[in-house]
Amino acid sequence: MSPQLQRRLSLSLFTFYGLGSILGAGIYSLVGKVAGEAGLFAPAAFVVAAVLAALTGFSYAELSARYPRSGGEAVYTVRAFGIPALSTIIGLLVTFSAIVSVGVLTNAFVGYLQVFIPVAPGPVIAVTVLIATAIALYGIRESAFMASLFTLIEIGGLLLIIWVGREGLFTFPMRAIELVPPADMAVWPPILAGAFIAFYAFIGFEDMANIAEEVKDPHRNLPLGILLAVFTSTLLYCVIAVVAVLNLPAQELAATDAPLALLYERTTGSPPIIITFIGLFAIANGILVQVILGSRILYGLSRQRWLPGLLSRVHPTRHTPVVATVLVSILGIVFALWLPLVSLAELTSFTVLIVYAFVNAACVCVKIREPHPKGIPTFPLVIPLLGFILVVSFLGFRLWETVAGVL
Repeated sequence: MSPQLQRRLSLSLFTFYGLGSILGAGIYSLVGKVAGEAGLFAPAAFVVAAVLAALTGFSYAELSARYPRSGGEAVYTVRAFGIPALSTIIGLLVTFSAIVSVGVLTNAFVGYLQVFIPVAPGPVIAVTVLIATAIALYGIRESAFMASLFTLIEIGGLLLIIWVGREGLFTFPMRAIELVPPADMAVWPPILAGAFIAFYAFIGFEDMANIAEEVKDPHRNLPLGILLAVFTSTLLYCVIAVVAVLNLPAQELAATDAPLALLYERTTGSPPIIITFIGLFAIANGILVQVILGSRILYGLSRQRWLPGLLSRVHPTRHTPVVATVLVSILGIVFALWLPLVSLAELTSFTVLIVYAFVNAACVCVKIREPHPKGIPTFPLVIPLLGFILVVSFLGFRLWETVAGVL
């Protein structure tokens, strides 16, 4: 019998793995852009984005408990619609987004590193991805442990921002009314525009579904871990948004690519070296998680015999998919070195929304056919239905915005 993946992840490791995937480095730059759109209502924009993410998060939570298999989205869609070709396309879309993310994040890592020392991008890109590959190949428990350490550092950085911005936070009881949007519909378009930007800070919980075959007690820990990661990140994001807008004007936050670094510098009077250093860990964590995500999708597709069997080969002692991991890493390096990543990153955002729409639709279908399977936590049908409607609306809004920008 050929080697298989092993269930080695506890609930705590699984949750920290997912939380690290969600947090990433995006929050260190997105707060300013959201404030630029929504102004003092930036926290409200994060709440709207959190609702959108949570609805899809519930769909992932239920489907992962029903079908705890690597391949995540591809498995869900074939169980719902019975069309292997569609599931293969969905799986490849997720793999594509993971590979592009490896390239984008590796370039970002180089940019952060150059703050400290001048480096040649090419060799650093290759070495960074190879180190992430080595960790991913060594074992899922070891990879998740490393990701958990990086996540703790990321959370520490966000808590540091909250601490240095505490004087602004102390004014919250007096200024809370300023942060609550009025009933006037005229104020909501900027809030929704800010929510669209903030939504991307929540992307990452879908990565958790793709290590389903390596989680202990999956019917309990998969949905619980996903929901814990989503709700913890929501709490952190909303507090950070409140701290940011209560300490600095929205215009200043919007004018910088590093709003949290600016906030640290303004409130402490010191250079934001420590925030930049923490950003390195956040990006490194993202690279590791994306390498694991892409390899598990390819492994799952191969196990279903929708891709060549070579991609499902597992190391006999480390129990990791060797060929799939190496392939994702090589393609990630290629994208980082030679392809126009700005446009590809935008395409990845569309890809994720398309995948979310299919996941919500799949959840609706399987719930109609089998509403309450024994031993599986389920949620009301209205949740994935609302998730589907809102994600498709979001996708349409973004598409219209892009087309209008071109015209």
